[in-house]
Amino acid sequence: MRKKVLLTGCAGFIGSNFLKKIAVPSRDYDFVVLDALTYAGHYPTIASDIEDNEHLSFIKADIRGNEPIQSIFKENEFSGVIHFAAESHVDNSIINPNIFVETNVLGTLNLLNAAKNHGGERIRFCHVSTDEVYGELTESEPAFTEDHKIAPNSPYSASKAGSDLLVRSYHETFGLDTVITRCSNNYGPYQFPEKLIPVMIAKAISGEKLPVYGDGKNIRDWIFVDDHNIGVWDVFLKGQSGHAYNLGGNSEQRNIDVVKTILRSLGKSDELITFVEDRKGHDWRYAMDFRKIEREMNWRPSVTFEEGLSRTIQWYKDNQDWVQSVNEKS
Repeated sequence: MRKKVLLTGCAGFIGSNFLKKIAVPSRDYDFVVLDALTYAGHYPTIASDIEDNEHLSFIKADIRGNEPIQSIFKENEFSGVIHFAAESHVDNSIINPNIFVETNVLGTLNLLNAAKNHGGERIRFCHVSTDEVYGELTESEPAFTEDHKIAPNSPYSASKAGSDLLVRSYHETFGLDTVITRCSNNYGPYQFPEKLIPVMIAKAISGEKLPVYGDGKNIRDWIFVDDHNIGVWDVFLKGQSGHAYNLGGNSEQRNIDVVKTILRSLGKSDELITFVEDRKGHDWRYAMDFRKIEREMNWRPSVTFEEGLSRTIQWYKDNQDWVQSVNEKS
């Protein structure tokens, strides 16, 4: 009998790529995909994956609802949970922090309680988090390690930090088998067009102005989404219980340089760039030290930023119908 794993939030960007890269070919497991299909969750993205594979199934449900989550766990003998579901857009968290706490903190709590009540130590709970829980770095500081203090600076990152700490507490207090992944900025196909790279690609293609926060010199470490998902699967299968693992792309880039690279790739002028008022609480730099997962699981990113960005730009050029459909949905 195949083990059954619950995947939350897999109609969104990272989760949908996890389905295509990891879950579809992993025939030793049954996967149950749970998604509320909010504005950033697009079922057509994963429809063929679900409907064409007998070891995948779909449940529409909101992790903020405790009773439905309890019922789902009661009806399914899960051996694992990989928890992607989250509100993740920093700008939106500044406008409406409440939904981020409700989804990222309360939603995670509901899942943890369900795992504890309907499986306990049998269930491995893999919580997918972010580098932003560590706060920010100066240009000269070394990259974040797993021992770096938690010091979030936005309502989004604070809500993810809260969920991380809940996961840790359920391991320490209740003996739940938990692991946490913390990853740098993802990019790749199927990313909802509100994040930096897909926004800039879309605007450049249509010849619109490209808004860049502040002076554009903020630095991010970028990882191609498939590399991230391979790391998540490795941690789910092999990570030490109670541990967190950093995943990074080994590719720090200034935002302005990312934007200029996109413009050059599309044959557009830098004159399309327009600088706008900086985001509140805008972290200066993120960078991830991933030596722990490299040492324990021999994981490291395989896609260079140049290659990954080229593939991503080409994907968006070839899939304008998808971009239009998700924009219409939102």
